[in-house]
Amino acid sequence: MKILKYFILLLLTFTQCTKKIEKPFQPSIIPLPNFQNITEGVFLLSNNTHITGNQELSVVIDYFESYLKTNLRISPNSLQKKTQILFSIDEEINNDEEYHLSITKNEIRIQSKTAKGAFYAVQSLIQLLPTKNDTKEIAIQCLEIKDKPEFAYRGMHLDVARHMFSVSFIKKYIDVIASLKYNTFHWHLTEDQGWRIEIKKYPKLQEIAAFRDETLIGHYNDQPQQFDGKKYGGYYTQEEIKEIVQYASERFIEIIPEIEMPGHSQAAIAAYPELGCTGEKVEVATKWGVFDEVYCPSETTFKFLEDVIDEVVELFPGKYIHIGGDETPKTKWKNSAFCQELIKEKDLKDENGLQSYFISRMEKYINSKGKQIIGWDEILEGGLAPNATIMSWRGNEGAITGAKEHHNVILTPLSHCYFDYYQSENENEPLAIGGFLPLKKVYSFNPIPEELTKEESKYVLGAQGNVWTEYMKTPEKVEYMAFPRAIALAEVLWSKPEHKNFEDFKNRLLQFQDRLTSKKVNFANHLYEVSGNLGRNEDNKLMYSLSSATKDAQIRYTLNGNNPTENSNVYTKPIDINETTTIKAASFKGQNQISNIHQNRINLHKAVGKNITLSVDPNESYNAGGKQALINGISGSNKRYGDKEWLGFFGDDVTITIDLDSITTINSIRTRFYNGNGQWIYAPKKLSIKFDDTEKQTFNINNDGLLVDFQAKLKNAKAKTIKIEIPNFGVIPKGRQGGGYRAWTFIDEILIE
Repeated sequence: MKILKYFILLLLTFTQCTKKIEKPFQPSIIPLPNFQNITEGVFLLSNNTHITGNQELSVVIDYFESYLKTNLRISPNSLQKKTQILFSIDEEINNDEEYHLSITKNEIRIQSKTAKGAFYAVQSLIQLLPTKNDTKEIAIQCLEIKDKPEFAYRGMHLDVARHMFSVSFIKKYIDVIASLKYNTFHWHLTEDQGWRIEIKKYPKLQEIAAFRDETLIGHYNDQPQQFDGKKYGGYYTQEEIKEIVQYASERFIEIIPEIEMPGHSQAAIAAYPELGCTGEKVEVATKWGVFDEVYCPSETTFKFLEDVIDEVVELFPGKYIHIGGDETPKTKWKNSAFCQELIKEKDLKDENGLQSYFISRMEKYINSKGKQIIGWDEILEGGLAPNATIMSWRGNEGAITGAKEHHNVILTPLSHCYFDYYQSENENEPLAIGGFLPLKKVYSFNPIPEELTKEESKYVLGAQGNVWTEYMKTPEKVEYMAFPRAIALAEVLWSKPEHKNFEDFKNRLLQFQDRLTSKKVNFANHLYEVSGNLGRNEDNKLMYSLSSATKDAQIRYTLNGNNPTENSNVYTKPIDINETTTIKAASFKGQNQISNIHQNRINLHKAVGKNITLSVDPNESYNAGGKQALINGISGSNKRYGDKEWLGFFGDDVTITIDLDSITTINSIRTRFYNGNGQWIYAPKKLSIKFDDTEKQTFNINNDGLLVDFQAKLKNAKAKTIKIEIPNFGVIPKGRQGGGYRAWTFIDEILIE
């Protein structure tokens, strides 16, 4: 019997010693750590692993143990202490968010100054683990990491006023951004289209302001506009908000609530008409845009907003309250005898001064509650409130101005941080507001404007990605638009800029996307999507290049208009373009097509590839294709103006000069303009064309419709140089979206035939 027991014990020992251990994940951490050194060996995580640490770090230890049990079926903290994970406080670490992670064969040691730093160490450690587990031991690569963030403010935003999302989804959103080491959730709670936060003193906000009668169907620019006829709305109770705030705090996310003022307030005025300048009854807005209904700066309004703030500050323990301050039309104020008298009484310059008075007064009250305000960059107009932090969205200008005045600033420019823009040129992309912001451009973002000195740069707190939900009705659509662009921004904000490498990031992103899949996150996967570019080779011949973001797939293409298949041409080098051609291409793995079809028709007109100059540069947000996009033979999308073929100019007259190299016969000049008035975009009323030294000819433009075609028919005109002058439409009429501002001009391909 003793011999039998000995034999069984020996057999069990042999089995344990010879069983196969899964290979560890090779480190592909996002955001990229500041310092990382991979060493030999693996740490074996199992039920026999003992987890211990300082009491101050217990919330992080509990979080990590819960993650292991829930996701990997590992229940550590065994008394056997075969291996150990030790969390410890290191007082020599200066930054609250810094951590040191050391993994050896027998121990994982996490050192930090605070629980926040330990939490970020855990997020890196989790990325060294599989997403699921069926074994008793998990191998973790031995390494050493020393890491801390570049920027103190790392934010993601979500608009729940246009479309509302469940408490469970808000928690899921917080989970994902926390895993990326974001530390701020900007929660946009009030708008013209809905008020989403329970304010007990004002029940009509829940009864009236939280609901709209119907919602716009399709895009704002669709004509005629259509509506679904269905009542829509809801709000978060104060108990639900407390639950979400607590959930976020356990993941070291601070929530900044946004209560819009003085503009974007039509829903509140619908509930309480006395808050407006006329006292007339209005409805909660049913479509998107900027509305004239704004708070009147009366004592009634200030009392209402102060009461609202009283309840808000009790719900959100963080440092900031966001007060909006953007897109405030002054029409009601200009027509209000009360407002005009107030301007005189307070010795204000104009309505912009009145806005500054409004913001400053609310800032003083919010400061008295121990909070500070953040506002969009329009709060600069008329003079900045004393202690305000500026969130610069219309570009970098607001941040530059604010930092030079020694105000804290947060960068969130349209050009790099608006995740409601299209992220792909594919015609099958889901409906978006417009614009074009691919992953690579987000990754290229530098939150420190070049115009700032080293000293002024200290006022840049960080940056934020914005998710506006006019065209996002479902959680799945929010996830599709936010990720992976929010992943790229996370690395911009955390990692050292000198370590950034887009090719390396894409390789790490492939692994991170598996983690998103395991969490059932509906991310957009454009890494295999094919893009094309027309250029000239060393012999000055036109060539069309194809590429995709990853190198582990094969690109196949056709030139005859047919869809590519596994038997189509394999792309190995740029394609010669000698005539008008339709190219279709896609990525393949074996016989399987793994991307959407890229399609471009190259119209080989007389200006393709020639020299072109512009009197002004396009706006940074709408210059993806550069000036050559106007004569590269490729027309922009019929559905949207944000791809790299349309160029956008904000308020500028534009002169375009095309050099054809030699005297050329010209029978026609064609182009077209986008005319999406709802987004401040207007086709010009006229344009002028000049050939060489001849007098210019002026043509009127009928700017009806969303796409406005222009054609100048000529009779054997001859010229080497063509100069096209396109005057801006001018100031948008009052009462329309953007009324009082200069219009945008969007120009497509200029075809010379």
